[in-house]
Amino acid sequence: QVQLVESGGGLVQAGGSLRLSCAASGLTFRAYSMGWFRQAPGKEREFVAAIGWRSSDTDYADSVKGRFTISRDNAKNTVYLQMNSLKPEDTAVYYCAVRRTSVRSRSMLEYESWGQGTQVTVSS
Repeated sequence: QVQLVESGGGLVQAGGSLRLSCAASGLTFRAYSMGWFRQAPGKEREFVAAIGWRSSDTDYADSVKGRFTISRDNAKNTVYLQMNSLKPEDTAVYYCAVRRTSVRSRSMLEYESWGQGTQVTVSS
């Protein structure tokens, strides 16, 4: 029943910015924690950022700290990932995910539903 749809990916030059969106349906949004993960070709899917039902409850991978910001708008059932100062190594398919608990997690195994992914390509 839960459906997540990512959008906002694209091609951007190094140093540029993108804002990813994840629209959720089929859940009571504020009661769930959300995460962003990414996967580059030939690599394992990795944690990027997570947010609990409290917007102040956030977590970031070391590789994106200071550059990416996760946020949520519960009125719109949407989670965002603002990506600034993008680097070529940020190139990947980005996925949003949801888990049915209020506390965020960086463990991929704890997430229950996943979006289809959106491609982010950063050129040098």
